[in-house]
Amino acid sequence: MDGSTNSLDDVSAGSSAELPDRMSLMDVRLQAQEDEITLLKSSLADALRKLHVLDQQIPLIKQHLIAVNPGAARSLNQACVDGFSRSSRLSTSSSQDGLHQPVSRVRRNSERLMKESSDRPKQKLGKKAASSTNLLTRSPSLESRAKELISNAGSQGSSRGRTTQGQSIKMFIRGRPITMYIPSNILNYEDLKMDLPPEKLDLDWVYGYRGRDCRANLYVLPSGEAVYFIACVVVLYHITNRTQRHYRKHTDCVRCLAIHPDKVRVATGQTAGVDKDGKPFQPFVYIWDSTTLATLHQIGLGTFERGVGSVAFSQADGGAFLCVIDDSNEHMLSVWDWAKQSRQVEVKSTNEAVLAVEFNPSDSNIIISCGKSHVYFWTLSAGTVTKKQGIFGKYKKPKFILCFVFSLTGDVLTGDSEGNILTWGKSAADTKTLGKAAKETFQIMRQTRAHEGSVFTLCVLQGGALLSGGGKDRRIIRWSADLAPERECEIPEQFGAVRTIGNVDGEELLVGTTRNAILRGTFSDGFVAIVQGHVDEMWGLATHPFQNIFLTCGNDRQVCLWNSEEHSMDWSTTLEESGLCADFCPNGAVVSVGLNTGRWVVMDLQTRQIVSDLTDGNEQLSVMRYSPDGSFLAVGSHDNFIYIYSVTESGRRYTRFGKCTGHSSFITHLDWSKDGKYIMSNSGDYEILYWDVAGGCKLLRNRYESKDREWASYTCVLGFHVMGVWLEGSDGTDINALCRSHDEKLVAVADDFCKVHLFQYPCPKPKAPSHRYEGHGSHVTNVCFTHSDSHLLSMGGKDTCVLQWRVRGGGGARDGRASASSTSTSSPEPST
Repeated sequence: MDGSTNSLDDVSAGSSAELPDRMSLMDVRLQAQEDEITLLKSSLADALRKLHVLDQQIPLIKQHLIAVNPGAARSLNQACVDGFSRSSRLSTSSSQDGLHQPVSRVRRNSERLMKESSDRPKQKLGKKAASSTNLLTRSPSLESRAKELISNAGSQGSSRGRTTQGQSIKMFIRGRPITMYIPSNILNYEDLKMDLPPEKLDLDWVYGYRGRDCRANLYVLPSGEAVYFIACVVVLYHITNRTQRHYRKHTDCVRCLAIHPDKVRVATGQTAGVDKDGKPFQPFVYIWDSTTLATLHQIGLGTFERGVGSVAFSQADGGAFLCVIDDSNEHMLSVWDWAKQSRQVEVKSTNEAVLAVEFNPSDSNIIISCGKSHVYFWTLSAGTVTKKQGIFGKYKKPKFILCFVFSLTGDVLTGDSEGNILTWGKSAADTKTLGKAAKETFQIMRQTRAHEGSVFTLCVLQGGALLSGGGKDRRIIRWSADLAPERECEIPEQFGAVRTIGNVDGEELLVGTTRNAILRGTFSDGFVAIVQGHVDEMWGLATHPFQNIFLTCGNDRQVCLWNSEEHSMDWSTTLEESGLCADFCPNGAVVSVGLNTGRWVVMDLQTRQIVSDLTDGNEQLSVMRYSPDGSFLAVGSHDNFIYIYSVTESGRRYTRFGKCTGHSSFITHLDWSKDGKYIMSNSGDYEILYWDVAGGCKLLRNRYESKDREWASYTCVLGFHVMGVWLEGSDGTDINALCRSHDEKLVAVADDFCKVHLFQYPCPKPKAPSHRYEGHGSHVTNVCFTHSDSHLLSMGGKDTCVLQWRVRGGGGARDGRASASSTSTSSPEPST
């Protein structure tokens, strides 16, 4: 067990270390090659499918032309034979050129013959031919159908940007053309105007806390607010009023936090991150006012590497200086006169992980840092800094020194991975042994056994008492000033180990845990969670059809039900496998959750019990979607199939109805039509396919017939109505999810660059403007509107954060639907 604890410490302590650049580059190249292989496979499948469709369409084209001119039909027939003979000779090649040439010939001959027919009004025609010509001319639907068939035959077209072609428009992703058919109600596509939606988003609530891999990041301010961070947001949560305010100036994940001696100003440091082209951003530290949320100074832009791991204000001089340790290989230690934004000194710290740094509260010229196998005592003097290492002497050297505090007597107390609290002090120079060159040293004066496993945190109370938090044993122990144990308690196992402790008053405590929870309580009454969250990457998000609740699931195997009005977690349960997708039954009584093994379960919301448990294939499931009336459930899988189930007994009984077969890559998104008879689906190779479920799960090969179909939801990232959300040059993975509002006026987009976008709906033209919102520190995996469209929920992937946005403006009733139970304000952030 001790080995497992040390392993946990290794992971936690080394979280700031970066993977080698060469390995990262190889991973990028490997992913690019895999993407190219997928694209080539899908292109070949698409070409074969189009050949098959063309083969079916040629007789229809001939039938229409026979009515006009039998001789023209014979010419067309000969052109087709010649074209397809050549096509068959080239069938062993996957190049699109081999397909394009005969198809183009068919199109050119067909268009020429139709033009000849229309340009010969003065020639005498037989009664039958004249009658057929008049029929074709009088029937716009028949004429447009003939033109559409010809257009389909030559749908390869241009290879850049988006092109319009009659009744369809093409967009290109990684060079692959995707044809979108323009709905009948759009008379002139070119005249469509894309505007910013009148609605905007305000950050309403932040769900989660980063305790899994960060330390010393929970403090209580005199205002009664707890300050902590997750993703790119620093949260100020009023413990009594249950309200939130947010500091949102950071551009990537916040990693560390320090409070000024005045208990008002705050310093927060962030990681570097990268932009959408992979170019690294520069990390920095913000110093800001916790009362006004105004930014006061930006420190170290262009100085720090990779990220800021630790920050600390000086104490003895009123907080005039700030110490920063970055995440570079040498973990550079720098001291700043932050008010002047000037660096006083910079020195290499160590190549090992550094976990904490602090000024001596009685002497601003002394700094202490600790981490993997070290405690360093730094002394500042005349613009230089000297370092002395703590001597362990006869005591076992622990693998990690995880935390430290200063006692009221001036001693340094450290907590380590062996479960001990070590008391450090100065030893006089040993001149007898070492001569006049001997210098004083810092040595261990006392060792106190404290916890089974690691000591993750130490906290000094006003009267001199000490609190320690354990990792493996999950205990909080109160010690007297002379380190005699006085009281202890154990936090529930479901919340993980004690990560950090904040003192609310003499008795009440806040406890941050390694499973991303914040607990509030006392030794006498125990602790309850006031903040909870996931602990691993999240993908599944679903909102209830008529209540203010939503469900999340992810790789931590947790399924959590949240109340968006009360801003709290109603319940959480743990599954045997990772949950990747979910959807509520329209009756609101059950929810289906798709797992990463092909298994999916249906859970009762009241009892939390699994009422149905089925498996489809052995690959992960990517989407669950009920039909509007709840009579069917569609299950999209990474095995390229969509499984259809009949739903009975109020969502508790499921019977296989059919399987949609035809995609050449894994299913990514799907939606039902409003009448519950059809499905639109997207796949990993950028296909858009339509299915007739009521007719036996048949693939609708003529996608033109689905252009006017109305959809009950719109989550497919590829489609005519959302074509404008894609940036020029997108690689197909830039958008992870989107969601149309229930009033069909807005579409929210979750992208791969930590942003949430709000577009107008429909959004069918390129370069459509959007409001853009920051806050997530990882790829945004999902977005979803609440049932009333009053709020939007966005889910970060690895930042384990759920952001709840209030939809504001637009002149609708949604303006007055903000929760009355709690409020929030944020530092201003411009949207574009």
